[in-house]
Amino acid sequence: MRKRLKGSVPERPRNAPARAAETELICYVHEGWQPKVEPASAKRDWMTATPESFAYRCLPLAIANAHGWVMLSPCGFSARWLGDVGTHSVEIVLDEGADKKRAPVSLFGSGTLTFHVEGVMRTSEGWNLWVGGPPNAMKDGIAPMGGVIETDWAPYTFTMNWRFTRPNHWVRFEENEPFCFFFPTPRGVMDRLKPELRPMEDAPELLESYRGWAASRAAFQEWIKQNKPKTPADQWQKLYYRGLHPDGRPGAPDHESKIRPAEFRQTGSRRVCPAGRSSARTTRCATSAASPT
Repeated sequence: MRKRLKGSVPERPRNAPARAAETELICYVHEGWQPKVEPASAKRDWMTATPESFAYRCLPLAIANAHGWVMLSPCGFSARWLGDVGTHSVEIVLDEGADKKRAPVSLFGSGTLTFHVEGVMRTSEGWNLWVGGPPNAMKDGIAPMGGVIETDWAPYTFTMNWRFTRPNHWVRFEENEPFCFFFPTPRGVMDRLKPELRPMEDAPELLESYRGWAASRAAFQEWIKQNKPKTPADQWQKLYYRGLHPDGRPGAPDHESKIRPAEFRQTGSRRVCPAGRSSARTTRCATSAASPT
């Protein structure tokens, strides 16, 4: 039996509410709201543009990209920050025909651009919602601000904010471009974790496995240097991607090489289908039978 080291796993307080194994994620839509919400995509234009799209070989990047859901911009627009701290210092120019009532605004000042999220989010008891910008989707001149919200009780909407990183630089958001990325996360874990630093020799199995990987990695890189393989599949080792130990043994039985967050399906007493995308990209609204909540 493997010895469990004291302090390595957080203990749950006795009076803490039990968390659901599978949390609810509901977007409550008020009359007149039209949220554009959909599962996040693993694709990024800059990753696709790398030679042979090699950026997708980094599995942690691809998993992070799709690890949640996104809200899409209701309109296309350009914006810039003039450098002052006042709300008047952000200039927003909407595309022709855009609905001004649903457009982003300058609400907080200090070079901040604010999107209103049309929906009150609900998660199961003990679960928060992590909210920020789409991972690995960099924009020149502006950066997303992140937040963690207690969505199991709060009856409030929230805003998604981006902050300009330099003045007098125009930033562009297209209609249906993701501006907000979110996923549930359990509350209270961070305060209970007890992080530790240990020498690797205290974990002989890990040390042996690491040394085996380091040796195989060096040998593989040398083989690449000498043979210069032209087939993309032969140019990377793929151990982590396949969920394998250096000796070929399987790693975690639930190793993920791809995730597919579900679409927000239609439920409740009336249809609140999100506004659809234009052209070929269309937000789907599941046609499950409506039933009172």
